[in-house]
Amino acid sequence: MQRRDLLLSTGALLAAGGLAAPRLARAQGSKVLRFVPQADLPNLDAVAGTQLVVRNASLMVFDMLYGIGADLQPKPQMCEGHEVSADGKTWTFRLRPGLTFHDGEPVRSADAVASIHRWMARDGMGLMIQARLDALEAIDDRDFRFRLKAPFPKLLYALGKSNTPLLLIMPERIAKTDPYKQIQEYIGSGPMAFRRDEWVAGSRSVFERFAGYRPRPEASNWLAGGKRMRVDRVEWLTMPDPGTAASALQSGEIDWWENPIADLVPLLQRNRNIKVNIADPLGNVGAMRLNHLQPPFDNRLVRQAVQMAVSQEDYMRAIVGDDESLWKTMPSFFTPGTPLYTEAGAERLKGPRLYDRAREMLKQAGYAGEKVVILVATDVPITKAQGDVTADMLGRIGMNVDYVATDWGTVGSRRTNKKPVSEGGWNIFFSWHSGVDCINPAPYKGVSANGDKAWFGWPSSAEVEQHIAEWYEAPDLAAEKRAVEGINRAGMDDVTFIPTGFFLGYSAWRDTLAGVAQAPFPLFWDVSKG
Repeated sequence: MQRRDLLLSTGALLAAGGLAAPRLARAQGSKVLRFVPQADLPNLDAVAGTQLVVRNASLMVFDMLYGIGADLQPKPQMCEGHEVSADGKTWTFRLRPGLTFHDGEPVRSADAVASIHRWMARDGMGLMIQARLDALEAIDDRDFRFRLKAPFPKLLYALGKSNTPLLLIMPERIAKTDPYKQIQEYIGSGPMAFRRDEWVAGSRSVFERFAGYRPRPEASNWLAGGKRMRVDRVEWLTMPDPGTAASALQSGEIDWWENPIADLVPLLQRNRNIKVNIADPLGNVGAMRLNHLQPPFDNRLVRQAVQMAVSQEDYMRAIVGDDESLWKTMPSFFTPGTPLYTEAGAERLKGPRLYDRAREMLKQAGYAGEKVVILVATDVPITKAQGDVTADMLGRIGMNVDYVATDWGTVGSRRTNKKPVSEGGWNIFFSWHSGVDCINPAPYKGVSANGDKAWFGWPSSAEVEQHIAEWYEAPDLAAEKRAVEGINRAGMDDVTFIPTGFFLGYSAWRDTLAGVAQAPFPLFWDVSKG
C-alpha cells in the first residue's frame, strides 16, 4: 500500500539519521514524564464527549466513586463502601474521609450527586438507572443514597466502568453544567491537576501532581486502588507524524509513545534503550459509523450493501500491517476470545467480497449517486487507514465519495451534527473501541440502537434494544449468551455500525521508565522515571 511504503521509507530515514529530530528539550528530569498520546487533547469532559484521548487524560484529573480492576470487577475508589437493602432498591454510599478537590474545597456528597445526575443524562447505563430512579439524595457531607423503583443489580459496574461517558466526580457548581455542553473548569480530585495556563491546543497539555491527593492504602489495580504518582509532572506532546514521534523516542526527547504504528515497531525494537510491548491484550475493535438519520444511509438496504463490500482484512492490513498475529477478522460486535463472543447473523461480513452484488443492492435501494461525506481524522493513523480503505471500497461499488480530511478534534465536534451534509452534517466517520468495552452490552456504547440516545450515527432498532434489556435481566451465563446472540443478529441486520476487525496495538517507552502496565488505557500512577 502507498501508506505503508511511505512509513517504511520514513523508518529508513530514521534509522539512517536522515530525519531531523523535533525541537524539544530532552526529558532528562526524573520527575517529568513526557508522553505522546494517540491524538491531541481537545477538552477534559468525559461526559459531553466519548473520545478515548479525553477519557485517558480525565482519569488523571478526576477520580471515580468505583473503578474496575484487572479482573473487570468494580472496586471502591472514592467510596469507603456501600450498603444495599434486602429488596435491592436502596443503595447507600459513603465517601472516604479527607477527599479534596484541586481548588482546596472538600469533596461532599452533594458533589457526587450532581456529578451522577450529569452523567446519567448521557450514558446508556445511566439512562437505565434514571428510568428506575425514585430519588438520588445527599444524606450528609459523606453519605448519599439511590432509591430505585426497581432493582438494578449492575449499579456498581455502572459507577465504575471504564468507557465514556465516564462517571467522574467534580465540584457541584461544575457538575451542574448542561450535560450537552462542555464544562469550562477542569477541577477534579484525582492524583494530577490540569495546568490550563500551559495548555496549547494542538501541541501540549500539562498535568502536575496534586499534593492533596489521598491514595487508597492498597496497591493500584487499573482504575482502582492506591493511585500513587511517582513523577511530579506529566507533559502530553501532540505528534501526529509517526516519524517525528519515533525520532523523539529514540533520542530520549520523549519517554513514552502511546501507540506507535506497527510499521515502525521493528525499528524501535532494535534500540536497546526502548521497550515495546502489546499495550492491551484485550485489543481494539475498529468501527465504521454510518449516519442512520441522513440519506443514503437512512436506507437499511444501502447500509447492508456497504456491509457486504467491507473487507476486514483490507482494513486490518492498513491499520496494523502484515503481521497476522496482531489482528483478526471478526464478523461480530463483541471482543474475540471472550465468553460472549458470537458470529450470529453476520453472514454478510464473511466470505469473498461481493462488489457486483453490492452495486445491485444500491440500485435496488434507489441510490442515484448522492454524495457520501466521510470524515477522516488524518492525524490519527487508525482513523486515516480506515478512511483510505473505505474511500476505495465505496468507489468500487459506485458511490460518490467526498473525502473530508481533517483532524480528530474536528471529527469529534462535527459528528454531533444531525443535519444534512449540506448543512455541515456527515455520512460516515471512523473510530475504534477498546476490547474491554466490547465484552458485553453494559459498557458498549457502539451496540446501542436507541435512536437519539444512541452513539453518533443514531441507529434505532427496537429488536436490538429488546435483546439488550434481556441481557440485563439474564439470570446466568447461558441466558446472557442467548441475549447477546440476539443483539449481534439484529444489529448486523440493521447495520448498527460496521466492525472493521480486531487488532492489537503496541506501546513503546524508554527503559528509564518503570511500572508501565498492560491495560486498556495508559496508567500514569506507579510509573517512575530513573
